[in-house]
Amino acid sequence: MNRLIDISKADDILSEYRQTPIGQLLEYHNLDKPLDSYSSARLLVGMCMDNRKHLRIPDNFSFIIRTGGANLRYSEFKISYAISVGGIQHIALIGHNNCGMVNLKSRKDLFVKGLVEKAGWNKNEAEDHFTHFAPKFEIGNEIDFVLSEAKRLRLMYPKICIAPMFYKVEDNKLYLLTEK
Repeated sequence: MNRLIDISKADDILSEYRQTPIGQLLEYHNLDKPLDSYSSARLLVGMCMDNRKHLRIPDNFSFIIRTGGANLRYSEFKISYAISVGGIQHIALIGHNNCGMVNLKSRKDLFVKGLVEKAGWNKNEAEDHFTHFAPKFEIGNEIDFVLSEAKRLRLMYPKICIAPMFYKVEDNKLYLLTEK
């Protein structure tokens, strides 16, 4: 966790993000900046679908894509749409600690049992489903994944500013990630 940059005052925001929608996101969420009014989105947020995370941001401030582990693979068309049609120039990619997409293998039995008991699947179908999809959605270490996903997206969208961030569930704060 020593790769987290604590944002407890405006000066903590890295210079490349100050006066941008990424800096504004950090000010709204962490620094309780009064919420402004927006008629169109200024930012795309890619974050995990985890229900423990909630951003303090104004209405209409951002597009949000929520996927397991903040894994935006298979969401590229949506990202392209937000950029090309929505005019987005900034992306905040937000991972978090204690993510369910880490070590999916350890949840296989629970996953299969849940599909059988709650969704009416048979055990073989549920096991095949897990075996087919778990490798596509396993993220490994949360911080390493967010950094690698930011790098991947920067290669796809070289003119877009992409900020890798981290949400700590226990304090509900956003942190910037150092990149080495």
